[in-house]
Amino acid sequence: CVACPSKLYALGTSNNSCRFCFTIGLKQTPSISGNQMERKNNNAAGLRFAQEQERQRAAANNESYCSMTNICMVMAILLFFYSMKVTTAFTVVSFAVQHKRANSLLSMVAASSAESSASAAVVSDASTPVLSPHSFEGLVERGMIDRFGSEASRIVQSWRMLEADYEHKAHIKDDVLQFANSYVPGLTAKCWWDTTEFSWCKYLEDHYDEIKTEFMSATSDMEALTKQGNNVWAGALTDDASAYGVGWSTLVLLDRGTWDPTNVALFPKTAKVVRESGIPAVEVFFASMKPKSEIKMHSDFTNFVLTSHLALDIPESGSNKCRLTVGDETRQWINGQVTLFDTSIMHDATNEADKTRYILMFRLWHPELSSVERDALQFIYDCLEVPDLVNPNDEMRLIAEQRRDSLRAYPLADATTTATKGFSSKKKKNVKNQKGKKGKGFGR
Repeated sequence: CVACPSKLYALGTSNNSCRFCFTIGLKQTPSISGNQMERKNNNAAGLRFAQEQERQRAAANNESYCSMTNICMVMAILLFFYSMKVTTAFTVVSFAVQHKRANSLLSMVAASSAESSASAAVVSDASTPVLSPHSFEGLVERGMIDRFGSEASRIVQSWRMLEADYEHKAHIKDDVLQFANSYVPGLTAKCWWDTTEFSWCKYLEDHYDEIKTEFMSATSDMEALTKQGNNVWAGALTDDASAYGVGWSTLVLLDRGTWDPTNVALFPKTAKVVRESGIPAVEVFFASMKPKSEIKMHSDFTNFVLTSHLALDIPESGSNKCRLTVGDETRQWINGQVTLFDTSIMHDATNEADKTRYILMFRLWHPELSSVERDALQFIYDCLEVPDLVNPNDEMRLIAEQRRDSLRAYPLADATTTATKGFSSKKKKNVKNQKGKKGKGFGR
């Protein structure tokens, strides 16, 4: 090396110095005296300089390392507190979101409940009229209060809610929607009811053969039956119902407590069995469903009546070709069996068979209604049939009451059993939307 005694030259260096001297920048120092001692002294000074530089570099590195360590520690501390702050903020936000969600859920429940603030405002005091006394609705309200008092408060409430265009929509469970505008608060809503809990179900099943025999005989000549009967296999009575499908039609025996004398005369044994069974029927009719047809998902808009079917003539019975779905459960019609369900819950039906399906269908009072509440509901039906029942004029009202009594009389003179409360005698032809401005009507 030209700068130190080392003989280890650094290959590729331009001044023939060793790697150490080349690294620290030492170069050959010209000799003043030209002797070797001066050269060694200069080199020794160079070494001391190099060592001092190395020491300072090491100290600087150490200081830099300490600074970096301190910086990392400070950053770690700041990150810790920052994460705590974010977590706290997130917790607060999450709590706020959950609180908002809870409030939203409570609002939905309140909106779906019959006791919601909207309906409560309509209800007010059930013993004090709130509807206009000069309107038909107000006269019916006053009539219920005078006749039935506080025991019919839920029915008065229901009438007011209908007048206020209230529509009850509530999920009784996942994917099961109840939809009713004729709604009595507080009644149990479930898709299917246990028929073993009602004695009239077994009574109807025990008389299945008698009912079917009469039905098959009367319908063996459809042309003659159509001429003799009243609205035989008529279509839907409301625009809402007609939208569900065209394959469904009816032959009515009882409509909203009023018997059809013409059709009862054609099916006297069936009418007698129905009366004797004790079923609290509001409507009774035969229903047909054409082959390869379906009834779309819909509600019957009324929660204070349930629906029951006695399967009369089911093509390929037991093969699951004819089915009824209520809410989230599907069942098939089986000849001779009675089913009971809630049609204020969305439901649909299908007939995949090659023949027409026939059933005897009932709409009956909800079992949780009191006898007074049933009478109050029947009073509404009677007023819709005979509006002068609430006429302020005493003479007109008396005539209307006589008219109602004649309608409520059972049409067959040889009937010996007591009629189920609410049964009567005459059916209007093709009656649609009897309650003027209410498209679906009360109990439709």
